[in-house]
Amino acid sequence: MPSMAAFQYCFSSPPVLILSFISFLFFSSFNVASSSSSLHPLAAGSAIKHGNHTGISEFRLINRKTHLQCVDVNPYLQITVSHAGSSLSDEEYVTVNVTGVLDPSISDWVAMITPSSSDVSGSPLSKILYAETGDLSNLPLLRHYPVKAQYLSNDPGYLSCRNMECKQSQYDGICLVRTCSGSLSFHVINFRSDVEFMLFTGGFDTPCLVKGTHAISFANPKQPLYGHLNSVDSTGTSMRVTWVSGDGGAQQVQYGNGNSQASQVTTFSQDDMCSSAIPSPAKDFGWHDPGYIHSSVMKGLQPSTTYTYKYGSDSAGWSNGIQFRTPPAGGSDELRFLAFGDMGKAPKDASAEHYIQPGSISVIDAMTEEVNSSNVDSIFHIGDISYATGFLVEWDYFLHLITPLASHVPYMTAIGNHERDYVDSGSVYGTPDSGGECGVAYETYFQMPIQAKDKPWYSMEQGSVHFTVISTEHDWLEDSEQYQWMKNDMASVNRSRTPWLVFTGHRPMYTSSIGLFSVDSMFVDAVEPLLLDNKVDLVLFGHVHNYERTCSIYQNKCTAFPVKGQDAIDVYDHRNYSAPVQAVIGMAGFTLDKFPDDVQDWSLVRISKFGYLRGHATRQELKLEFVNSGTKVVEDSFCIIR
Repeated sequence: MPSMAAFQYCFSSPPVLILSFISFLFFSSFNVASSSSSLHPLAAGSAIKHGNHTGISEFRLINRKTHLQCVDVNPYLQITVSHAGSSLSDEEYVTVNVTGVLDPSISDWVAMITPSSSDVSGSPLSKILYAETGDLSNLPLLRHYPVKAQYLSNDPGYLSCRNMECKQSQYDGICLVRTCSGSLSFHVINFRSDVEFMLFTGGFDTPCLVKGTHAISFANPKQPLYGHLNSVDSTGTSMRVTWVSGDGGAQQVQYGNGNSQASQVTTFSQDDMCSSAIPSPAKDFGWHDPGYIHSSVMKGLQPSTTYTYKYGSDSAGWSNGIQFRTPPAGGSDELRFLAFGDMGKAPKDASAEHYIQPGSISVIDAMTEEVNSSNVDSIFHIGDISYATGFLVEWDYFLHLITPLASHVPYMTAIGNHERDYVDSGSVYGTPDSGGECGVAYETYFQMPIQAKDKPWYSMEQGSVHFTVISTEHDWLEDSEQYQWMKNDMASVNRSRTPWLVFTGHRPMYTSSIGLFSVDSMFVDAVEPLLLDNKVDLVLFGHVHNYERTCSIYQNKCTAFPVKGQDAIDVYDHRNYSAPVQAVIGMAGFTLDKFPDDVQDWSLVRISKFGYLRGHATRQELKLEFVNSGTKVVEDSFCIIR
């Protein structure tokens, strides 16, 4: 009998004019994603241009592949979905069953899709502009958004036809037609729009649609979900909670003993996304309706105190009651915090997604244990937050993933290149790293106490620490608004109130890892003198995907080295201050960067493993530990004393 693959009437169309690559020609010197060598020839060339910016992969290009409907002459073939009820709950694993397959192929796969607003009309010439995704096909694969996909070979019995069924027999019992089947488990969360599952053959390279299921709705697409907290000032007496709902009507947060606050409601649209001569994913085929983002500030709280809250409304639904703890007030004696960058998300099933950060789940699980033990007052995520990069439904998956952390303690963030950067959008770096989001989604979901819209820098005092949080993606030159703010903020710190000054942003000043834009010398020249002038104790950056700690450093030279203290911990003595200690902490999820064999003497510790930084500040000591998220073992410890 003919196989499903035999009914491929689809093909990838030949390249046409490649004029849209010209404007991105200078990206060719960037690191090429390691997966580019396995890409289809039509995609592999573009990976050079877009290697680390839009996460080129076979699946990420799937919207823009040419396809025709397969001719389905198999009367036995079925695709069905098994789940708990007639509609989907807010989170569940659904089983997709493909039965009646005559000849299983390694190229057979199932996509989970949801409606999209992608405009697929227009002349073939306009389709060239989708080269930003690396694909030069004439037509898109789907008019719908493929959230994730799995090959049926993920079922170990599929290719071997372990679950064989006889569909037609002779009179003597000899089976004439045997069919095979396979099952896949998909992790589904409530992102408000209907879900369908579609069966393809031909792999991701030459996909051919065979059959699909009916649309499945969520039981309550209005359900308030993914609540996360952040501080709004340094008093510890107010806390913002932000959540997502399919309902734009009035909702509220209820907390403490009968207190409540109404929510402020906002959202964003395709018109808010950035684009250029090359259409961005966020503007077109990556767009997914974000619903409504509600935010409310809980007031009248006490610092370092545990409360319970819930959010929602009678009409849309309510969250469960959630315990949270306010941070210590600025100027108090002690703070325990976690810090990291570049985390993103990964699927909780075996699916391919548009952009996967493989270490994210282990890091979140390890930090959740710390939060549940009540040993964490606050969390700082310093850039490259979700890596949605223009595929908007992935913000929902990210918010779902961090809920066990961010719903219980303040989750403070800094903006990174994958939230903000895009061509001609006002970012310092004109790369397409945000996929067209241009900071809009980030600032809507994470409403930090910033200066104004698209001015995402702020400071915060918690316990004995003053945190100065900047944007490396906005102008930081000496005549810029942000530079003057940095200068004034750090100069105003009362070191008797908050003896520790910690400076954070996304792109580093020092790293041993090799990359064209890993370190911007102009940024170092402009901002590093401010760190020395204001006696910054600790500088934390991400962007580079590993952990690295320096000596006390200024202008690429060590001004002092730590000495070994108790338990062989490195101790930096800032009673005789000479320069800040700097650390890269971008090891929280994204594929790790390796270190070169030769490094400079300012690099004291280098670890290329997934993990996070644990901090404990008293008035006399600031202690930091790198925690390996896989083993929970502390692999580097240092402290600063004064």
